[in-house]
Amino acid sequence: MTCRSCSAEISDKAIVCYRCGAPTAVEAAAGRAAPRPGRGRLIALVIVLAVLVALLVFTYIRRAA
Repeated sequence: MTCRSCSAEISDKAIVCYRCGAPTAVEAAAGRAAPRPGRGRLIALVIVLAVLVALLVFTYIRRAA
């Protein structure tokens, strides 16, 4: 295979050109799907919901008393 950037002859399995460092699979990288949200967001959402439920329960108990 020939590097698109510097025209060096490189291996068909190469990820980057050994001479100039240009990526060999530009099309594959452009077609990737957006990453899914991580576990951190899920944990934050659960914490926020738990706080909201606690506030609602506290408010209800306080009004009932």
